Amino acid sequence: MDLVEVELARVVIHQKGDQQFIHLRERHGNRGFPIVIGYNEVEEINRKLCGMQPARPLTHDLIGRILLALGHRLARIVISELREGTFYATLVLVPRDAAAHGEGEKHVDCRPSDAIALAVQTGAPILVARDVFESQAVE
Repeated sequence: MDLVEVELARVVIHQKGDQQFIHLRERHGNRGFPIVIGYNEVEEINRKLCGMQPARPLTHDLIGRILLALGHRLARIVISELREGTFYATLVLVPRDAAAHGEGEKHVDCRPSDAIALAVQTGAPILVARDVFESQAVE
């Protein structure tokens, strides 16, 4: 699969309404596209970006801790598909001490908003399938 590396360029939080937006931009360029996500998800992403630590672990913190406890790390996330207006993503997990790319990879289907929250938390790369990127990208 041909992939484009992107970065989280902007988070737009509307205090009223369920539709929130995150904007992804190609890492070495000016094109990008928005993804509509829920309020709870945008708050979690924003919390990660601001470095805010809750007194007790929230869901994405817990997932990160579980991965570490099981000896894995998030290698990357891939937004692989756009079907009927819905984006699909995959977490790519590897054993924490894996040396070779692809060694022991496990793929977990998830929502892009959850994947991006984990990527922001861990510093993992965010990748988008080129066909999805090209169908959505604007300057």
